[in-house]
Amino acid sequence: MRLFLFDIDGTLVTARGAGRSAFNRALIEVFGTVGPAEAGYDFRGRTDLSILYALMRAAGFPDDVIAARAAACFEAYVRELAVVIGDGSRVEVLPGVPRLVRALAARDDAMVGLLTGNVEGGARIKLAPTGLWPVFQVGAYGSDDADRRRLPAIACERARSLAGREFSFDRVTILGDTPLDVDCARACGARAIAVATGFYAYDDLAGCRPDVIFKDFADTPAVLARLMAP
Repeated sequence: MRLFLFDIDGTLVTARGAGRSAFNRALIEVFGTVGPAEAGYDFRGRTDLSILYALMRAAGFPDDVIAARAAACFEAYVRELAVVIGDGSRVEVLPGVPRLVRALAARDDAMVGLLTGNVEGGARIKLAPTGLWPVFQVGAYGSDDADRRRLPAIACERARSLAGREFSFDRVTILGDTPLDVDCARACGARAIAVATGFYAYDDLAGCRPDVIFKDFADTPAVLARLMAP
């Protein structure tokens, strides 16, 4: 059995900046500042926990203060994200995604999960309007560890607990839209799949040398064939 772990933003959906907006509101509420986020800090591919520490360290907060306020900040973020997402019309599912993830989930030789920088509550809110949240059987989130490279092991352990079998990294496929997704796969020996539906151009992603790269997931049979190839 193979384990397929999908990123969310830019890979499955786009929420048109909802996450950044909600994150900034939460930072103002809990810390009184957004730090260098105002200067266009790059959120892409990073975990929410690493973003929090990077921004608030730059704003002058020591790590112990950041750690003490992190839970309150993410509670505020999830609450604000629900407000910003609203009725869900802001969330756009990217081409081919519903057919692909459902086709994978229907297979006896595949398990479908999430590997995302989003905290779990944020992931749920972003995916709820799509109807896809229940399709993902396991997940590793940006609230589990600040270092994205440590998330595959967390996802594999959760998959093992659910399926009652081990998932070695050579049976894991990580799918994402940023160079950090490719790096995450490379760091653990998983298969790296890049898709150019986020903010990185196809050629930029190709330069990271993923195992497979797609412009999008629109052609479900072709994508599925490549994903399931030996």
